Amino acid sequence: MRILFVLTITMLLTAAALAETGVALTVYNDNLALVRDTRPMMFKKGLGQVMFRDVAAQIDPTSVHFKSAGVDMLEQNFDYDLVSSEKLLQKYVDQTLEVVTKGGDVVRGTLMTAAAGNPAQFVLKQADGSLRSILVENAAEIRYPNLPDGLITKPTLRWLVNSDAGSEKETEVSYLTGGISWRADYVMLLNDANTRTDLDAWVTLDNNSGADYNNAQLKLIAGEIHRAPTPQPRYAKGMMDMALSAEAGRGFEERSFFEYHLYTLQRPTDVLDRQTKQVSLFPSTSANVRKVYTYDWQQDNDNVAVSTEFENKETNGLGMALPAGRVRVYQKAPDGGQEFIGEDNINHTPKNEKLTVRIGKAFDIAAERAQKDYRRISDRVSETDIEVKIRNHKTEKVNIIVVDHLYGYWEILRESLPHKKVSAQKIEFTLAVEPEQEAILTYTVRNR
Repeated sequence: MRILFVLTITMLLTAAALAETGVALTVYNDNLALVRDTRPMMFKKGLGQVMFRDVAAQIDPTSVHFKSAGVDMLEQNFDYDLVSSEKLLQKYVDQTLEVVTKGGDVVRGTLMTAAAGNPAQFVLKQADGSLRSILVENAAEIRYPNLPDGLITKPTLRWLVNSDAGSEKETEVSYLTGGISWRADYVMLLNDANTRTDLDAWVTLDNNSGADYNNAQLKLIAGEIHRAPTPQPRYAKGMMDMALSAEAGRGFEERSFFEYHLYTLQRPTDVLDRQTKQVSLFPSTSANVRKVYTYDWQQDNDNVAVSTEFENKETNGLGMALPAGRVRVYQKAPDGGQEFIGEDNINHTPKNEKLTVRIGKAFDIAAERAQKDYRRISDRVSETDIEVKIRNHKTEKVNIIVVDHLYGYWEILRESLPHKKVSAQKIEFTLAVEPEQEAILTYTVRNR
């Protein structure tokens, strides 16, 4: 029992130490992240210059917040002129270097031009004053005596500080950076009867910020924050690796935060540069659903749209804030496998709200709408007779929601089925159609 107690205390102290030092990363939906980096740093007493390395290449330097007991920051510079072969050559114009050719020759001289011309070539002035031109494609190695001033290997914050003592101090630095975003990806698997679905949810992170965040405490903010207009960020280029992170461990804890929702991963994780990473948002769950057929002629012409609809309620296996994202829908096939049947994007959806996922268009349901008559009653009043025909070639009865969008001041004078007023300009009818039958809806609209 004593050993268990000691182990528990040790684990708590270790967790506390990790919380005090290391990296915390909060990622927003719109290509933005807040980085909080806590690390020990050495300061000398009085004025001095310190370097804070390994920051994101897309950092917003104006957003940096610095905190270290007894240390005042007087000046900040963001150095991002990183080493590359082109920049090294440009820096070494009028300086001495060596070029080793693919044939094994070593040519030493003063660089006169840096890979100019077509084809690209070096021009070196040798000790005897002669000029030697070497095609870039024939160079096997370029030897530089040292790294020129002004070039660095990683983006760095350089500070002028004033410290009250010469010692190592814990320093917390936070900043905003572009190049990181996240989205939710959902997978629905419908049963044969389209009455129930399995639902999996993943968080997909894309990191192109130019920095690695190792063993980071990860948080996600779902919601739209307001930002003042800023210059467009520099976007890093290159291929992305895919890291599927579904190892055992606790997932995200969700809670309200200001007017948004905060998702906190209950374990540290690595978010590497130029990487797409997926982490399970919540455990797989099941919910009751229903298939919905909708005929909206202004949106889909003569096609009937098919959607699946479910309640985001705890009594239906859900009841959680669902962040915006893409929903891919599959259905179990007769051979025991599963097939992809459609996808849709959803908005941020609070709990206890209805969620509709549009899947596609019905193949075996035909629809047509016709204006049968139009009458001009006066200069300001007109009447229109509408006829909608739905033909069902399926083996089961279907209910079709027929949608119409009206304008101005309107009223329904006559109708073969009662309508539902959805809004000032939208009405709906529910039309039941038996297998291999045609159903007809008629109504008359008066507009003023």
